[in-house]
Amino acid sequence: MTVAHVTGAARGIGRAIALRLAEDGHDIAVSDLAAMSEELESTRGAVEAHGVRAVALTGDVTDQESVRRLVTGTAEQLGSLDVMVANAGIAQTKALLDVTPQEYDRVHAVNGRGVFLCYTEAARQMIAQGGGGKIIGASSIAGHKGFPLLGIYSSSKFGVRALTQAAAQEWAEHGITVNAYCPGIVDTHMWVEVDRDLGAINKVGVGESMKAMAAGITLGRVSTGQDVAAYVSFLAGPDSDYMTGQSALIDGGMLFV
Repeated sequence: MTVAHVTGAARGIGRAIALRLAEDGHDIAVSDLAAMSEELESTRGAVEAHGVRAVALTGDVTDQESVRRLVTGTAEQLGSLDVMVANAGIAQTKALLDVTPQEYDRVHAVNGRGVFLCYTEAARQMIAQGGGGKIIGASSIAGHKGFPLLGIYSSSKFGVRALTQAAAQEWAEHGITVNAYCPGIVDTHMWVEVDRDLGAINKVGVGESMKAMAAGITLGRVSTGQDVAAYVSFLAGPDSDYMTGQSALIDGGMLFV
């Protein structure tokens, strides 16, 4: 039985990933901020209902000691750490000329440093265990193309792609693969906030910004957390053993690169 840890798992894509990996038979550790404890516990219970072991841990992915506790806590309570999904992330919708250095740092702390810390602490644990592992990170379509009013978010997600490529090359000798997933527009709380903020900037109603962006999706609909989780399931399983350093688009055909 393999053990997977999913950060940012209280809701949205992280919750969907945790549930899908539980369906696949992984024991699951889910984590999120302490402020999300109630929703996180709901995720843990839903995971456990699939007949696997589950634990809920709270922590801040921007803090190294906190991430270290998440990793060691997973290994101590469930026996090992075989799959790390660095899913936690935040968005910011703002014109570049209006972004403060503090806002830049906050987005990059979560989306950049957070992924870096999850990658490296997980790798240390996997190397110590022996036997390799799977490290998976959250990038975005905004990691393949910079979007106006999402410039800082885009830059943080481009960084995840670079980190994924470098980590894949450095840790291959330990049997660790490193890949990322790049969702498009997903029907989650985060995208509701993006739509709200874009609407305020562009002076359009709620839902109009998402509708306009969704018009460019080839498959004709926004994605669900389950769409993304299905791909993460592949990355976490044996069928992806010969794949590393990749950041694949799961966007219904918005970008073609």
